[in-house]
Amino acid sequence: MRSLLSYVLTAALFTAPVPDPGGPMGEGYQNDRTSGVILRNSKIVLSGNGLGAKSDGYRVKRPCWYEPGDDADSMLNRQQDQDVRQFWFHTHPDGTEQDFDTFLKQYKDKVGENGRWWVPAYNAADPDGLSCWTALEGAVWVPEGGAPPGGITLEELYQLARAALTVPEPRVELSPDVKSYVNLPTWVWLEGTGETSRSVTAEIPGVMSATVTATLSRVEIKSGAPAGRAEVKQDCGATGHPYVKGGAFRCGVRYLRASVDQPRKVYVMSVTTVWPVTGGGGVGFAFQPVQATATRDVPVGEVQTTVRDGAGDS
Repeated sequence: MRSLLSYVLTAALFTAPVPDPGGPMGEGYQNDRTSGVILRNSKIVLSGNGLGAKSDGYRVKRPCWYEPGDDADSMLNRQQDQDVRQFWFHTHPDGTEQDFDTFLKQYKDKVGENGRWWVPAYNAADPDGLSCWTALEGAVWVPEGGAPPGGITLEELYQLARAALTVPEPRVELSPDVKSYVNLPTWVWLEGTGETSRSVTAEIPGVMSATVTATLSRVEIKSGAPAGRAEVKQDCGATGHPYVKGGAFRCGVRYLRASVDQPRKVYVMSVTTVWPVTGGGGVGFAFQPVQATATRDVPVGEVQTTVRDGAGDS
């Protein structure tokens, strides 16, 4: 394992900027989660309408890897660049021209061979990403058609796409909205869900690509009431059913007891959207569904009635 200081030097020499193929790169990450995707030193491009919401915490199994980089000629040209030369002498103040030529020899020796330099990249959103990255070599020469130990695989590209995949938090509507009453149906549905199919593609341009898609399939409701205090209707479909006067009550909760004895005098209803995930291209990698949950406070009162004795009426 190299020290971090020496590795940063090596990485700077081996990994120069690459042309931007377009699209956001590694931005499928949310600050309030412990996992997601923030790519460093990577050519992987992330795109799709599944970026930008909250991560559900899916974690890529291996947070660093090698990616295919330059061929022999391109790598040598990169290392002979004047900026790299200046940087090398800046970090090697006692170095000589002969030392620099020795440094370049590893690249000159590969000129004319069919193959590619593979360089390390990592997921900075993973707490183990940086330490994993520092344990890798600065670059690895691989003959044409091969891959180094630790080289990124198609399955791992699917995992990165899955880690970047997000779905919107449900915005829950209720009827009645402000307060419900014992034995009164409380209808549940979603608003503002937008597209019910969200996908992310992770691609190394010109090498390989992986797409995962989440499709909203159902809504699951928990009343938040103790056992025996509520009846839950779960025939909700993908987005629930808005209140319709005279309509059949199929999705929601009928509370059987008032909430006056509960903390804050409310029941805390939770509504979860379930989005099964499929991999593209018929590869068939299996992932658990993405789920997103929102809660609503539901105060439940009792209808007060007054019974008058009509015997004394005249």
